[in-house]
Amino acid sequence: MKHYTLLYIMAAMMSLFLLPSCSESDDTVEEYPNWKATNEAYWNNLYKTTETAIANGDDSWKILRKWSLEDSLKVDNSNFIVVHVDKKGTGAALTNNTDSAVVYYEGRLLPSVSYPSGYVFDSKMPPTQLPVTFYTGSLVDGFTTALLNMHKGDSWTVYMPYQLGYGITGSSSIPGYSVLTFKIQLVDFK
Repeated sequence: MKHYTLLYIMAAMMSLFLLPSCSESDDTVEEYPNWKATNEAYWNNLYKTTETAIANGDDSWKILRKWSLEDSLKVDNSNFIVVHVDKKGTGAALTNNTDSAVVYYEGRLLPSVSYPSGYVFDSKMPPTQLPVTFYTGSLVDGFTTALLNMHKGDSWTVYMPYQLGYGITGSSSIPGYSVLTFKIQLVDFK
């Protein structure tokens, strides 16, 4: 009986040396390494740089508070969007979150391993696309905030922190913690 026990132990030990080992490393490159930290650092830097530009008199930049927050509440920079005014419109302002907005837009992520200019996750831009009509109140808070501060004919580049975009969970092709950049042209509203 001792003989079989000894053989069993020896066979088990031999199998450890003879069986191929599995490696935990592979050659897969992570598309979004350190994504949360990268996006938070980008957002904080953009916000501070924009504050400086505004303080120095550059009126092509704006920092806009989330549309649904009362002015009396003290909030951090994740409750704001940053806007670069690419072209000023001359039309009326969209003022109600129950309006529908007719827009051209393009949304992209920050640059990543495969997308050095940022992954375009959605685009409805001329000349190949027709404008899209959105019920303003049905969009992510950052997009709604932008639209509620735009005039007909405005063309803006809008940056929003993940808290005003798709949050920590993301959405389909948008990873969680993503700062979103939108080119938005307000064509009309109803």
